[in-house]
Amino acid sequence: MINLRNFSRELLLVCKTKGKNGMGPNRKHLKGIKVSHNKTTAESETETMPVPPMVYISMTQHIGVPCRPLVDAGNKVKVGQMIGDSDAFLSVPIHSGVSGTVEEIGGFRSVTGGEDKAVVIKCDRKQEISEEVKPPEVKDREEFIRAIRASGLVGLGGAAFPTHIKFDPKNLDEVDTLIVNGAECEPFITSDYRSMMEDTDDIIEGIRLIMKYLEISKAYIGIEENKPDAISLLKDKIETQEIKNVEVVTLKASYPQGAERVLIYEITGKKMPAGMLPAERGVIVSNVTTTAFVGQYFRTGMPLVSKRITVDGSAVRTPKNIRVPVGTLIDNVIDFCGGFRGKPGKIIMGGPMMGRSIFSERLPIVKNNNAILAFTGRQAVIPDETACINCGRCARACPFSLLPYALTRAYDRKDVKELKRLQVMECMECGSCAYVCPARKPLAFTNKIGKTMVKEASSK
Repeated sequence: MINLRNFSRELLLVCKTKGKNGMGPNRKHLKGIKVSHNKTTAESETETMPVPPMVYISMTQHIGVPCRPLVDAGNKVKVGQMIGDSDAFLSVPIHSGVSGTVEEIGGFRSVTGGEDKAVVIKCDRKQEISEEVKPPEVKDREEFIRAIRASGLVGLGGAAFPTHIKFDPKNLDEVDTLIVNGAECEPFITSDYRSMMEDTDDIIEGIRLIMKYLEISKAYIGIEENKPDAISLLKDKIETQEIKNVEVVTLKASYPQGAERVLIYEITGKKMPAGMLPAERGVIVSNVTTTAFVGQYFRTGMPLVSKRITVDGSAVRTPKNIRVPVGTLIDNVIDFCGGFRGKPGKIIMGGPMMGRSIFSERLPIVKNNNAILAFTGRQAVIPDETACINCGRCARACPFSLLPYALTRAYDRKDVKELKRLQVMECMECGSCAYVCPARKPLAFTNKIGKTMVKEASSK
């Protein structure tokens, strides 16, 4: 994780102001931090990258059970053809975004460090469309859910949770609210913003379909106030098309505003403890790009085979928003953006707050990638830790009022009982505490392994 203090040293707690947008007259906002957003690609319209020579389509692109390949070396494939699937409940199919010939079914080391399997395709660049591709015919909720699964859709905000499962909670009759997450509070990333500007009609259609088939009565589109053009555009669309029960909510521009639990509270006032599903609070949350894809899929029938990503950072020669086939190697993406200005000190999949540092540019883009960031010089430096000075900034920054400094001490003592008492499981690892820490301690990561310690102790 890069040291964002190099971009902005201004640290600001979110003000506790009066509520608006139906959020109640006196309710306080959750705490958070002010980061320099560095949205330098915000006005960069999406460019479509040419088909690369090869793609490496991972069979692990969602939370849950990996897919098994449905093709063999030597097989011809077309765009939109299903090439991987699983019978497991927590899984979705995987499709090819290119036409060509399967070179091999190979193993590789994934970004998380585990062993992964990929279908390697040599692209013929003809981009022939599979006969499987056709808009779904849907008459009821069950057919809608089956169509969403068939599309291969997962949460495109980064979580990669299978969308058809999210849309089919056991208590659906108690769900009355859809929240479309357009906050995009991570620095640098603008792919969701470009979706709001370029795929506006698809977002509206996606909302209509979700509300219709899930019988949801009210929808909110949450957008941070630093995206006024997106707010204006979506409001105009809703008003012009006379869409009922859909409201754009202007959110404070703070981090981690886009986190599910924070977003639900800011829009509805409902608190959601760790481990609770949004549906248990009567809410379904869908990322704005995920929602746009629903509209696109029901119009075109093309499954999830490509991804819009932001490519940015001080090491990138020409930062851009680009659309690439899923399975494109990161080094091909960087080449399309003019290559590196100099040797990067750090490359991140996702944003600098919650993204993952990667160990190789020879890794493929997967469905839930929304950015590739590369940094040089001091932006890539991880500063040395110093002693805690008990300043309390980490506690003041935590959206859920945890005590990160106390959690770290409990972890150092391997005190599971104290970790539980301090509610380590409530931590969502947003990194706000680490960002404000003058001692440069990796507080969020410590909480992550502290949670693992608690889980292991509970399983004994």
